[in-house]
Amino acid sequence: MAEADQTSRYWIAAGAANGLMAVVMGAFAAHGLRGSALPQGLGWVKTASDYQMWHGLALLALAALARGRWTLLSRLAAIAFLVGIILFSGGLYLLALSGWTAFAWITPLGGISLLIGWALLLAFALAPQPGP
Repeated sequence: MAEADQTSRYWIAAGAANGLMAVVMGAFAAHGLRGSALPQGLGWVKTASDYQMWHGLALLALAALARGRWTLLSRLAAIAFLVGIILFSGGLYLLALSGWTAFAWITPLGGISLLIGWALLLAFALAPQPGP
């Protein structure tokens, strides 16, 4: 299997895993945490699962768009999205589930990483592409 195809498979798997986790956490918030968590905690989990789902879908789209033509920009965009998901959504999940406010400090770093991912995806889209 070509390296570019293997790279796409990795990022498709990462996108799918994040979509799965977003649904699990959204359902957990709706059913498992209802009545046992602070109302703001439920909001944090909803925000985290929403962002995780959207950026998991962004990883899937990037894997499809870059299939067979991965560049440094597309690889960095995928990495930035994954790091952003982990820090942003993960930070909010941990904050909601533990109540430990130190996790709130990593969430903005995740947001910045997500923004960097979108900027890198834009640069990838606008960069000249090699011929066939």
